[in-house]
Amino acid sequence: MTNISSTLQETRRFKPDPSFAQQANLGPQLYQALKEEAAQDYEAYWARLARKELVWRKDFQTTLEWEAPFAKWFQEGELNMAEQCLDRHLNTATKHKAAIIWEGEPGEQRTLTYQQLHAKVAQCANALLEMGVKAGDVVTVYLPMIPELAIAVLACARIGAPHSVIFGGFAPNAIRDRVEDADSKFIITADGGWRRGSVIALKDNVDEALATGCPNVQNVLVVKRTNNAVKWTDERDIWWHDTVDSASTKHQAQAFNAEHPLFILYTSGTTGKPKGVVHATAGYALWTKLTTRWVFDLKPEDTYWCTADVGWITGHSYIVYGPLQNGATIMMYEGAPNYPEPDRFWDIVERHQVTVFYTAPTAIRAFMKWGDDHVLKHDLSSLRLLGTVGEPINPEAWIWYHELIGKERCPIVDTWWQTETGGIMISPLPGVTTTVPGSATQPLPGIDAHIVSGEGEDVGPNQGGYLVIKKPWPSMLRNIYGNPERFKNGYYGRFENFYFAGDGARRDQDGNFWIMGRIDDVINVSGHRLGTMEIESALVSHPAVCEAAVVPRPDDLKGQAIVAFVTLEVEADDLESLKAELSDHVVQEIGALARPAEIRFTDSLPKTRSGKIMRRLLSDIASGREAGDTTTLEDASVLNKLRDED
Repeated sequence: MTNISSTLQETRRFKPDPSFAQQANLGPQLYQALKEEAAQDYEAYWARLARKELVWRKDFQTTLEWEAPFAKWFQEGELNMAEQCLDRHLNTATKHKAAIIWEGEPGEQRTLTYQQLHAKVAQCANALLEMGVKAGDVVTVYLPMIPELAIAVLACARIGAPHSVIFGGFAPNAIRDRVEDADSKFIITADGGWRRGSVIALKDNVDEALATGCPNVQNVLVVKRTNNAVKWTDERDIWWHDTVDSASTKHQAQAFNAEHPLFILYTSGTTGKPKGVVHATAGYALWTKLTTRWVFDLKPEDTYWCTADVGWITGHSYIVYGPLQNGATIMMYEGAPNYPEPDRFWDIVERHQVTVFYTAPTAIRAFMKWGDDHVLKHDLSSLRLLGTVGEPINPEAWIWYHELIGKERCPIVDTWWQTETGGIMISPLPGVTTTVPGSATQPLPGIDAHIVSGEGEDVGPNQGGYLVIKKPWPSMLRNIYGNPERFKNGYYGRFENFYFAGDGARRDQDGNFWIMGRIDDVINVSGHRLGTMEIESALVSHPAVCEAAVVPRPDDLKGQAIVAFVTLEVEADDLESLKAELSDHVVQEIGALARPAEIRFTDSLPKTRSGKIMRRLLSDIASGREAGDTTTLEDASVLNKLRDED
């Protein structure tokens, strides 16, 4: 079988508000003009945008050099990413505008204007140079969500040192593996960070990682955040406040080639060995700037909040680089969404008058489970646009988001993209796109997305297949750090000249894209390949269900059988009757082929620290296997409880 069966049906449509369309950064006419320009002369389209949007120290001559799977964009050009984000604003009114509004989990607040942020980045850049960091050296950054995290990555960009940010929830082994793979000699961390009222001892984790490996690390720069006691190695460890805070606020950003590596970001591979995704400077700068302005419709007066962590690609692209290039005011929060109470996010939205809010479907489903009362006691009238990121959003969660958070007046941009793509690839455009709950709708201008069969041929409407990008784009990953063969085989191995995203998808009769889940998650039932997202969406549409994850287990008759792990909105009196009811509900919504062979109720699902459900681990449990790599698991007790119940 080369295709994936498509089962989900959704008929609700929400047309753009004409008044929103009138003020949109990318209105219907400009949108159509950009699509036509990209179709007529692809390279000229990207060249024009690059010259218009970026500050070049030296112009480029060659727009694209493409020898599949390796791309080089704007390669003779020279520029500096920190200059795109900061220096360019210093001769404008944006100079005195808030760049970052930060709130710590305990409640402290800091605001940095663009001028102040520029000065602190210059200080950090000078301190790194004093430590011996040179252009090309990889600097590992392991910090909580504090302003110093944004300052550190911008300082690295300023001096041409690729940064490798490790999410603050990772354990010592994960730190060691990433530091060693990148051959990083310099680490920036903190004594600790706050999470649900407790201190996460970051410096201790770094110390443990260095005790078991990483012999080339020369210096560890430490921010004092939580004042917890830390061990100290005098010849290696340096306090941030002793060096950065006393450094000069003057620093001339150096120009680097357009293809100079901006950062490495490690993402889990199917083998469990993390892979370092490499992004170059100019192409990434261009696409993150454009997509931030187009998709979020950012205006000078907006307060924009992406709830991701900078440790993930969403934080790189849509907390730091995209918004700052556009001169936006960014809301940044350190802690958990339910600390001290489940209304913390809505309290922040109300107090800081957030206007644009971007979060994950997993978080939205958690908000639903916690109850509407936590939302209703806050005034969310400042919000004007909502977004989702990280995984497909099921239609019922989309409707809840639309009605309760957006009060049926805020456009929702359901964005599809990946660590590897660098920026948003498929998304509604507010004021342009008729949105459909659960669909990412259309590719953005210049993105050549298709759904193909296993033989690489385009499939028809409502036929499931493989989501591919046929033409290179500026923000695409350039390589896997130190492993070009893994890059080539991983992304261009199945279709030689197409980037294969790893996701299954379909297009409906209106041309809207529906992401059906990872190809790895497809379940083969009696020769029919079913996407997990569609079965999960059917389960969640039942009023008793808050969240669901569907995985396969081996079956002698069908090849694979469907096992559903379900969390409920409230406790049920008769679980066996509810299992039968849910099973029948799936059949009614999709068909008999999708009936779960087994339904298991659980208080919570195993998730990564970015909120994605770890279906691979659930599949191990359902199949009776030993669970595989768990380094990205947020809460190991969830997995242990599922094992005990098995």
